[in-house]
Amino acid sequence: QVQLVESGGGLAQAGGSLRLSCAASARFFSTYAVAWFRQAPGKEREFVAGIDGTGSTMNYADNVKGRFTISRDNAKKSVHLQMNSLKREDTAVYSCAATSYILATPQDHHYNYWGQGTQVTVSS
Repeated sequence: QVQLVESGGGLAQAGGSLRLSCAASARFFSTYAVAWFRQAPGKEREFVAGIDGTGSTMNYADNVKGRFTISRDNAKKSVHLQMNSLKREDTAVYSCAATSYILATPQDHHYNYWGQGTQVTVSS
């Protein structure tokens, strides 16, 4: 069983930065790939970024590449999402999710465990 808790959301201005954190309680955390998804009002949930269990392979959605960076600290059982050059369209509820797949896939149905989400609002 894996429990995930996000933190770090809030209000930022366009062009600014926020850092999200996902704290996990899992016995073998390094065996789980973790991803961040987001969902804006009236829109489908979308994949943002993912990282494999070892932290050596990351993948990003095209619309955040070069602006967002995902990382993990297995000793602290945490995953982070550094978001720079924020845009209004980044406004959404951001959730972290864990999967026993080796790599973090963009398909949300591959993820067994989800956090409750944290709100990110970007103003112009």
